[in-house]
Order: sequence, then C-alpha cells, then structure tokens
Amino acid sequence: MSDHIHDVIVIGGGPGGATAAHDLAVQGHDVVLVDKEGRIKPCGGAIPTKAISEFAIPQEQLVSKAHAARIIAPSGKSVDMTIGNIGYVGMVDRDKFDPWLRERARQAGADYIVGSFKGLDQNADGTVTAHIADKADKSKTHRITARMLIGADGANSAVRRTAFDKARQPPYVFAYHEIVKSPATPDPAKFRADRCDVIYDGRISPDFYGWVFPHGNHTSVGTGSAVKGHSLKEATRKLREDAGLTDCETVREEGAPLPLKPMRRWDNGKNIVLAGDAAGVVAPSSGEGIYYAMLTGRLCADAALEAIATQRATALKSARKRFMKDHGKVFFVLGMMQYFWYSSDKRREKFVTMCADPDVQRLTWEGYLNKKLVRRDPLAHLKIMVKDTAQLLGLARTT
Repeated sequence: MSDHIHDVIVIGGGPGGATAAHDLAVQGHDVVLVDKEGRIKPCGGAIPTKAISEFAIPQEQLVSKAHAARIIAPSGKSVDMTIGNIGYVGMVDRDKFDPWLRERARQAGADYIVGSFKGLDQNADGTVTAHIADKADKSKTHRITARMLIGADGANSAVRRTAFDKARQPPYVFAYHEIVKSPATPDPAKFRADRCDVIYDGRISPDFYGWVFPHGNHTSVGTGSAVKGHSLKEATRKLREDAGLTDCETVREEGAPLPLKPMRRWDNGKNIVLAGDAAGVVAPSSGEGIYYAMLTGRLCADAALEAIATQRATALKSARKRFMKDHGKVFFVLGMMQYFWYSSDKRREKFVTMCADPDVQRLTWEGYLNKKLVRRDPLAHLKIMVKDTAQLLGLARTT
C-alpha cells in the first residue's frame, strides 16, 4: 500500500461520482475517481434546463431537446403537455454522457482508475483504504488510502453493502429499456422526435410507467416495475409496437434496479458518504435520477471537504440534510402521487385526465424544470385541488 493519503476517493463514475470528483479537483484537492466502465444504466436520459446551467453541461452533449410530453392512459386516450417558452428537457445518451463527465473530472485534475471496488479497510488514523481490482490487469489490486470516501456506485452499491448494514437499502423498481435506432420517417401520430411519451397502463407497468424518449438518432423505450413476474421485455415489445418502432434496429438492452426513496442515512459516521442511486436518490413517480445524482455528488463533495477541514465526521451528515431541506417535500409529494395514482388503471385514467388542465401542466413543467414546488400561484393550486377532488369523487366529466 502506498504511504500517500489522498483527500477523497470516489467510487463510481456516473453523474454523481463524476460530478463529485470534478468539483473536488477544480478546487485543487487530491481526488481519485474509480469506475469499472462498460456498464450503462437503463435511463430515459432526460435532464432539465436547471441541470444544464447548474452543472455547465455544454449543448453538444444534448443529442436532442424535448419541448413536449404526451401522457397516455390505459384507454389509449392521450394528453399533450407542451412546455412553452419556459425551457426544454435536454436529452443525453448515457453511453456518451457518463464518459464525458469522467473525462471532465480527469482534465480538472482527478486521478482516474478503471477498476472494480472489492472492499475497504478502516485504519487506526481515521483514514479509509479502498481495494480496487484493475480492469486491464486482473492480477493487479490498487490499495488507495484517503481521508474520505464517496460511494456513488449505483443502486447495488458495493460500498453501501460493505460499509453499512446490508439490510439498509431503499425500495426499488426494476427498470428495463431498449435503445433502438430512431425511425427516419415516423408516423407523427405515434412518434415525434421532440416529444417524450409517458405511458400509464397496468399492462405496461402495474406500479410505474412506460416511456418512449427520443435521443436524436436513437430512442430509449422501456418500463419499470417492482411486481414479480411482470414481463418488462414483453411490455417493452408492446411499447415499441404502439410507437411504430417494432422494425427499428435494437442497439442495446439494459436493465437495473431503480431506487425510489432516499435512505435515512447516507454516512457511516466516520469517513464514508453515499451519493446518487447508492443513497436512493431517484425521484418517485417520475424516476428521474440524473439531476439528483449530480446534485448529491456536489453535496457529498462539500460535506467531505467540511469533514476534512473541521476533523469532524458529523459534517458528512450535511449532504443529506441539505438535500432533504431543498427537495424532501418534492420527493414526499411524488411518492404519494405514485402510491395513489399508479395503483389501478381507473386511477391512472383520472390522472391522465387531470394532466389536460392548463394549470396542472404549467405548474408541473415549472416544478420539473426548476426542481422545486411552485408556491407563487396559490390560486392555481386551489383550482387544481378542487379539480382533483372532483376527479376522485367522480364528479368531474371525463371525455
């Protein structure tokens, strides 16, 4: 083992880990980023304009821009939700976006190792040593010692399993998608390159939703569910058929668990803190994870530096505390929405009907793009509450 002690080692080079490593390196800190490469998370690839500006994502990383969403009910009824002039949803391909983030961190000064996390040692001086199996040389193991470790290695985080109680993990749905080549001449009634389709249908997912998200030359088609025995591949086949994508070439297929609730604790009370999917930070109801992963990567980097500067491990708690202060209510509301509205096709039908309301659409897009609950228009919220109540009681007319 080398006698050199780094400031921070980051395990996992997805959006969360790469952002943490970049932020640390830009500030001149000694950071090592580790990623095993070759694994792409199933992801629709949507990021709001807030993420683009907040994390300085260049336009060339966006393979397309979505200006609308189409919400589809079990009956086939659909509602178009146009964003208007308040922004757009940027679309990225994770097979290109994640490597770019890692390269940005490396160019900022982070050391980069391609390898797999195999375990860790807690040292008497309060540092932590990570064991990393080199990907190119299977016989070689790196032993990297640092004052702090950030675990950003995904929903099945090996860091979390090693450093935390194995029973402590967030609830999941299992997500599956297929990346296909986008059609050259699509049927606009089925597919539009500037629109994300979201399908609420128990046949597609009994407890989540299906999606068709165009990425320029490619399109992500997939779904997720926690219901055992539900065939995600068969549901995806149906999604492709309905979108006119059956004959499009399949580029790759990916599946992975998708956590939908932040863990109650992200740090081990010593020198380890979790970020992104490892901490369970994927939005309920929507399944959005890229922005929240990058945000928690930044918060964990700040917390690690504070812990080093003050020599107080309690500073690691600030990452979760800051996140929940700004986004805890949003996650709670989204969790309640998923629990209630996704529970039956009858409720999904009413949910899609409500999405036709202009106030619902405006507040939804403002909340999504700005990542906060919109409070400045109490009258609109009151109108929505009245309409929601009418839907629940069956007093509203459906068309």
